[in-house]
Amino acid sequence: MSGLTCATVASALPAVRFGYRPSLVMIDEVHHLGASGQYDELLLTLERSRQFGVTATPWRGDAHDITEQLGPPSFNFGIEEGMRRGYLAQVDYKLFVDDIDWDTVKQASAHSYGLAELNARLFLPQRDEAIRDQLGTVWASTAKPRAIVFCRTVEHAERLADVLRRTPLWSDALALHAGLPKRERQKRLLAFRSGEVPILTAVDILNEGVDVPDVNILCFARVTHSRRIFVQQLGRGLRLREGKDRVVVLDFVSDLRRIAAALNLKRSLEGDGEIETLAHIMPSSIDFSDQRVATLMDEWIKDAASLETAYDEYRLQFPAIPNS
Repeated sequence: MSGLTCATVASALPAVRFGYRPSLVMIDEVHHLGASGQYDELLLTLERSRQFGVTATPWRGDAHDITEQLGPPSFNFGIEEGMRRGYLAQVDYKLFVDDIDWDTVKQASAHSYGLAELNARLFLPQRDEAIRDQLGTVWASTAKPRAIVFCRTVEHAERLADVLRRTPLWSDALALHAGLPKRERQKRLLAFRSGEVPILTAVDILNEGVDVPDVNILCFARVTHSRRIFVQQLGRGLRLREGKDRVVVLDFVSDLRRIAAALNLKRSLEGDGEIETLAHIMPSSIDFSDQRVATLMDEWIKDAASLETAYDEYRLQFPAIPNS
């Protein structure tokens, strides 16, 4: 047999069990490769075939290292480098941290809080109406706005879509989630692709395999502790198209790991000058709604890269806040 065969792992595995032996195996979205399961059986059975995988998000929530099966990466190209070289849309990233409990900030250095406990004490809940109002401000200043709002749960997505529909600006807002019948999900996604519906509230279902390059506004109305999911969702707005050079991101953070991710992205984009940056590209911007928080977090979170993937039990050593 010659040529190219495209298959899901579930359909490829029976053929491999019956002796099909391709000379080269490529796995897309290789972060789905676990320590055991169908992918692992496929690669073990085809151990004499050359193998490689590609993914934009190599991190797994279970800490499994995919290099155990495939070896170290032969090529890396990060989001930051893609932005700096002009292959991805630039980002105007706004972190809304107006819901900080400053009494907790003063107490933090005297207590050994784990991340989960600290987040629960540090952040006050954001109201959907506040998210709607900030989204409206950005919408009014964006040419041909097309937005995805990432929500916490199915119920939250439906509730927030209802809140948006009460505003004439978004009377046709829809929710997209796994709780809908497959045909209805496809119908809503097609309406979004065509521009008939310019805004969707969603729960994870748009993380992978959906390409809508017209998206120029992303709103994180949820918290995710997963670096992989965060990057996947950010990637929904990074596709370039004619007339689009940047995406506006509104992030209503409620987790220090998300702040660490944004700080790490900012530091990487600022870089050290070694990566060529095209002269005509306006740089990305990453800003805090409260500059006091920006200053404080930059002092607290020195090792942003490691904090991004820290577990709830992770404890931070905070400097004492002097009494004013």
